[in-house]
Amino acid sequence: MTFHDLALTAPLQRAVEAIGYDTPTPIQQQAIPAVLAGRDLLGCAQTGTGKTAAFALPLIQLLDSSPAPRGRRPVRALILTPTRELAIQIDTCCRDYARFTRIRHTVIFGGVSQRPQVEALQQGVDLLVATPGRLLDLLGQGCLTLDAVRHFVLDEADRMLDMGFIHDIKRLLPLLPRQKQTLLFSATMPADIAALAEQLLHDPVHVTVTPPASVVETIRQEVYFVEKPDKSALLAELLRRAPERSTLVFARTKHGADRIARTLTRSGIPARAIHGDKSQGARQKALGDFKSGELHVLIATDIAARGIDISELPLVVNYDLPEVPETYVHRIGRTGRAGCEGCAFSFCSEEQRPLLRDIERTIGRAIPHAAPLAGFEPTVEPAPAPEPYQPAPAKGPAAKGSTAKAAGAAPAKAAAKGQTVSAKAAAGGDRPVPAASARRAEHPTAAAPRPSDAQQQSGTRSDARRSRRRRTGTHAAPAATGPSAHAAHPVHPAAKSQYAATSPRPARQERQERQERHVHPEHQERPCAERPARHRSHRRPAKR
Repeated sequence: MTFHDLALTAPLQRAVEAIGYDTPTPIQQQAIPAVLAGRDLLGCAQTGTGKTAAFALPLIQLLDSSPAPRGRRPVRALILTPTRELAIQIDTCCRDYARFTRIRHTVIFGGVSQRPQVEALQQGVDLLVATPGRLLDLLGQGCLTLDAVRHFVLDEADRMLDMGFIHDIKRLLPLLPRQKQTLLFSATMPADIAALAEQLLHDPVHVTVTPPASVVETIRQEVYFVEKPDKSALLAELLRRAPERSTLVFARTKHGADRIARTLTRSGIPARAIHGDKSQGARQKALGDFKSGELHVLIATDIAARGIDISELPLVVNYDLPEVPETYVHRIGRTGRAGCEGCAFSFCSEEQRPLLRDIERTIGRAIPHAAPLAGFEPTVEPAPAPEPYQPAPAKGPAAKGSTAKAAGAAPAKAAAKGQTVSAKAAAGGDRPVPAASARRAEHPTAAAPRPSDAQQQSGTRSDARRSRRRRTGTHAAPAATGPSAHAAHPVHPAAKSQYAATSPRPARQERQERQERHVHPEHQERPCAERPARHRSHRRPAKR
């Protein structure tokens, strides 16, 4: 199939030939006829499959074939994208496709002055490419309206949700006409995207050129297991082995992207970082140098890399594994585009192994392990298994309802346990007994677990009862805290009264009695007639 078979008009055929397109991609073969027929469309395709032309070419033909209203041209087609770079990329493609037509187009995005964008809108625009934030700002200022929109495209819908633009989309929907054609494209198809598609689309045509969350077969994937502090050195070593190869490195945070760029530059490898905190001019300059080949290493965050469209990008490096498995598909989709071969290397530290398992489960395959380079072998070993828990007698006051028989059985059990440990040590010859086991055998209460809140509260009530018994002289012997205390140190009956007489009183009771003994006469309760009159000096001054 060729583009002549897709019923494109002569101006679009000339533009396609001038660009160098020969054979339409699978998504273009399925989407272009459906869009020309006016149907809603739900497209699931990865980056680099030609989906921009799949919706831009038919939209331009529909706009060019319908007469434009008189006066200032209103916006008749709206393409919404998540990032500035992607918006610029789509607008550039629309310029190439519409070069032989009368269609006017422009792009608006944040981070730059809005004056040129407002001036372009005032001259009249047929097709508008926008990011949600700047579009809402200009709508609030009254610079444009969306009443005449007949075609609405939501590109990279999954990234829209990941970046939190779902609320902006819900604010835009009431501003759009009910009668319109809606096209939704996404590289992955999670449940949130399916729910959004059900809300936006009416009897859509489903176009799926690759399974959701799958990767292109032309991408060679490998994972390097490396310690976290050694990632920068490993990256520098890989880049030195192919110095002329353009490499896109993904970092998880903006600070991390700047740090990686500084480290590589100090190592003699020129590198620059792009992220949301960079100015739009700096980002455009870095992207331009990277596309032209003047810069071979570019460090980017997930959001900033959405507009990078290089047909022959040979290498993508995941310096940090993404926490969302679908993001991995977006990252490595920067390479291996349009049937070209590419490589995707990922660095995985010990704490990131769960993320690697989630990614492999999402893409439905295991990522091959790369042979470790000399000097970068992982040294992290699995942590030893903890010793099995062995319960020990509870520590503290005796539980309620305990008897002397149970108390006397504790030392017997401890002695039997000590004999068992000694017998095992003797049977084992020179094999040493673990220190923890020896301590538990000698002092069963040393390894006792921390009592729960209920046990602590019960112990507090027991202490209060013993204090009252000591004051009245009818208390019992204090509970022993160790197994040897019951047998070796019994409380003599003659010492009970002396122990009760010398036992301290609770501090709260002593403080209360002391306050009752030293109450000032003026503070004691008395009838109202006997209360002294207030002194003149205590009265409030009269208002003047």
